[in-house]
Amino acid sequence: MPEIIPRRKLYQEVLDRLMERIRNGEIPPGAHLPSERELMEMYGVGRPAIREALQTLERSGIVEIVHGERARVVVPTADGLIAQIASGAMHLLRTQPDMLEHLKSARLFLEAGTARMAAERATKEDAARLRLRVEQQRASMVNLEEFLERDMAFHREIAQITGNPIFPAIVESIFRWASDYYRPMVRAPGAEALTLAEHERITEAIASGDGDAAAQAMHAHLSRANDLYRTLMKS
Repeated sequence: MPEIIPRRKLYQEVLDRLMERIRNGEIPPGAHLPSERELMEMYGVGRPAIREALQTLERSGIVEIVHGERARVVVPTADGLIAQIASGAMHLLRTQPDMLEHLKSARLFLEAGTARMAAERATKEDAARLRLRVEQQRASMVNLEEFLERDMAFHREIAQITGNPIFPAIVESIFRWASDYYRPMVRAPGAEALTLAEHERITEAIASGDGDAAAQAMHAHLSRANDLYRTLMKS
């Protein structure tokens, strides 16, 4: 049977041409695209095709559109790129419960690794900031929402010490995607004090430059949290 070549819509042709100009640097990050009228004249198409192409680029996080201004190519960041999949990730977790176990496993693997790397690279200043994060979290024990935010700040700080900007973005995204999973653990009786003690062990291992101890302490911390979550869900 002949292979049917599907007809492409006009906006897809416009989209391809704009993407090529962005990829080759003709329209660099931070620069504005031509106006809608200029694009219409340039490609010989109507306004609907131009707008649909621009909206597709916006949904992909490649351009941003502000009313009354020309579309601008977004300056890419790790945070921005990972945020693009946030709503899809949260929907996936809600509709496929087994995905939460996969996410927890991925976090365990990632954060044990970042703890090890942080121990290998941490300066005295890094260790001081990490200790400060623990003290800030201790001071927030009276406010459970703030305690949760301080918990995330501690894990983000470790990821930042690695020097790899992708790690903090992933750590924070995982935390936010699974926020419904973390809240019961934070509210569990006695969980706050145990969390702080575990954070202190992780901090001191990183401060001493002991990668093995840092990875083991982080693995024990997250494994205990996972076990606590399972217990809470059964009760």
